[in-house]
Amino acid sequence: MATTLIKNLSEETIKWQLSQAVLSDDQDYESIEYFPPGLLSTSPRSAAVLIPLLRVRNTWQVLFTRRNASLPEHGGQVAFPGGRVDAEDNSPIETAIRETFEELGIKPTDVKVLGQLRRLHTISDYCVTPVVGRITWPYKFHPAENEVSRVFTIPLAWLAKPGNHEIRMRQLPQPYDPIPVVYFKFYSGELLWGVTARITLNLLLALKLI
Repeated sequence: MATTLIKNLSEETIKWQLSQAVLSDDQDYESIEYFPPGLLSTSPRSAAVLIPLLRVRNTWQVLFTRRNASLPEHGGQVAFPGGRVDAEDNSPIETAIRETFEELGIKPTDVKVLGQLRRLHTISDYCVTPVVGRITWPYKFHPAENEVSRVFTIPLAWLAKPGNHEIRMRQLPQPYDPIPVVYFKFYSGELLWGVTARITLNLLLALKLI
């Protein structure tokens, strides 16, 4: 049922569902994780990421990267292309598309923006705006070697299967209590967890796929 729904998912439906999720009072897809009072600052750094969607043989796929292990923040982790907002950026969309070009060589004209998810405060003290966009396929990527060690995709239908993701408690330094963190099963040798997993789950919830 869910696989058929995802297979028949159109761009217009994605755009509609995202617009409704952002405007809705439903807090379900924002309450998957929480942070204890005092853990994060009240003035996080602004950032944006692109959630790239593409169609491979009539199947929706989500594109991810694995960050270079030498990076000081989230090194070696699975992530979406993105980064800090620059002073020259006029919007989170501009940030996400600029960073995607810098990291993967995807031209801004090859990204069709479909919508956004609500911003979220991460444990690394960023306020991140996830931008959803479709990219043309097939595509020749040019990963920035100092930032990206791998580019890969995961089928949207696989991500939406309930048995492929779960919430685990993660211990924080004292005096903070453990927090719930989203983890997906390994896929193609990659572990999707933490903020990227939470954004992915928020996307699935916003599109009403789970």
